[in-house]
Amino acid sequence: MRRAVQRHLVIFAKEPRLGAVKTRLARDIGAAAALRFYEKTLRALVARVARDAGWRTWLAVTPDAFGPAVRRQWRFLPRDVAVIPQGAGDLGARMARAFAALPPGPALLVGSDVPAITRAHIEAAFATLGRHDAVFGPAEDGGYWLVGQRRLHGLPHLFRHVRWSSPHALADTLANLAPGQTHALVARLADIDDGAAYASFRACR
Repeated sequence: MRRAVQRHLVIFAKEPRLGAVKTRLARDIGAAAALRFYEKTLRALVARVARDAGWRTWLAVTPDAFGPAVRRQWRFLPRDVAVIPQGAGDLGARMARAFAALPPGPALLVGSDVPAITRAHIEAAFATLGRHDAVFGPAEDGGYWLVGQRRLHGLPHLFRHVRWSSPHALADTLANLAPGQTHALVARLADIDDGAAYASFRACR
C-alpha cells in the first residue's frame, strides 16, 4: 500500500520581546500594544491551524537563541509542533533554509501576523499545490502572507533579489520562477503592519 506524502506547514515567528516585534505597528500604537497584538495573533493562529490538522506544523523562530526558551514562554504550543531556528540572513535566505530543512512533501510557510488566516485557507493552498509548483497568498501591501512549494522540483532561486517590505515583493518573487514552472494565487489577506491596518482590523471584529 502506497504511503501518503506528508504535508508541512511552517509558521515564522519572532521572540516576543518588547520593541523587537511589529516595529512599524509599534510606532503607531505603542510597543506594549504591538507586542500584545503579536502574541494574541500567534496564539490564535496556532489554535486554528496546528491542532488535529492534516499536516505537520513547524514553528521557525528568530533569533536562534530563542529556540530553547520557546516552550517556556509559549505554553500554548502543542507538543507535536516542531521548533526550528530560522538561521542567519535576510527574509529570503531564512525562508529558503526553512523549506530545505523539512522532510519530503509539499510545504507552506506563513507569517504570524495575519489574523484572518483560517484552516480553510491552508487547505485551499495545499490543494492548489497539487496542480502547481508554487502557491502564494497575496497581501494587501504587495507582499505575500503565504508561500508554498510542491517540492517535486527545486526552486533554489525563488527568494533571490527580492525587495522585501516593499510593494514589489510578490512580483520580484514571481519573476524568479523558471520557464515552465507554474504558480497560483490564493486568497488576498491583510497583514497588520501599521496603525491604519490595525484600526481597520479592529473595526471589522
